[in-house]
Amino acid sequence: MVRRLAWVSAREARGLDEDEELALPALRAAGVEAEVVNWDDPAVRWASYDRVVLRSTWDYPQRLGEFRRWLDAVAEVTDLRNPVPMVRWSLDKHYLAELDAAGVPVTPTVFAEPGSGEEPVFPDGEFVVKPAIGAGSRDAAGYGPAEHDVARAHVRRLHEGGASVLIQPLLKSVEVDGEWPLVFFAGQYSHAAGKRVALPRAGVIDELFAEETNAPYVADDEQIAVARRVIDIVTSRFGVPLYARVDLVRDDDGKACVLEVELVEPSLFLPQAPPEAVARLVAASTATG
Repeated sequence: MVRRLAWVSAREARGLDEDEELALPALRAAGVEAEVVNWDDPAVRWASYDRVVLRSTWDYPQRLGEFRRWLDAVAEVTDLRNPVPMVRWSLDKHYLAELDAAGVPVTPTVFAEPGSGEEPVFPDGEFVVKPAIGAGSRDAAGYGPAEHDVARAHVRRLHEGGASVLIQPLLKSVEVDGEWPLVFFAGQYSHAAGKRVALPRAGVIDELFAEETNAPYVADDEQIAVARRVIDIVTSRFGVPLYARVDLVRDDDGKACVLEVELVEPSLFLPQAPPEAVARLVAASTATG
């Protein structure tokens, strides 16, 4: 049984995870000793926990090598969720190419690789540049047709840091409707939210994450079906995720498509969810096997 649980955060993220106010009291009411700990705290005895759950480790992109080593070390001594192979897959948005090859509708994406010697190719109209490994929209920015030189400088800067880069068209629906995160617990659909991100224009976010406006949302059957296909692929490769979030947008034909798959440290939008979502998280967090 899961009696002692580490809810893993980061020093910079303390007090910023809106899910904690609902999730932690519910876990404790279920008889679980749930403790918020920083992933890089050398004093933590990870083996003393029955389960270690990644929650708000939002600084990992800037400390990627250290974070990967920490994942492996913790997984050797206790039950880390989500498990390391699943987390490693989700860290790098090259998974979008894999989903696309599997027939899942995804946001059109071009990867610009460091050291390739090739100039980045930008789509017509508005577009977004962001690192393939990142969180909270940090180092992401939007550009227009007259801003290719600035966008190239952005790509160059990311390449100089060794980062692969995603270039995606800014779909028309995003400015009107925003994004829709769909949340799953123990492989089952739980709830959705509406999300709008204040992405900078021709500049980047240096803070831990971009400003968001979030609201309750009821996903339609098409959206749930697309997200479900992603979860099925993840489950077939890595097992059932304790939690998963599939962020959807609508393409220019009005069809749901995947923007990101969050299996590492996603906000779960519990404040925007129906009350039963918290119970689902508690059940998934404490389930054995």
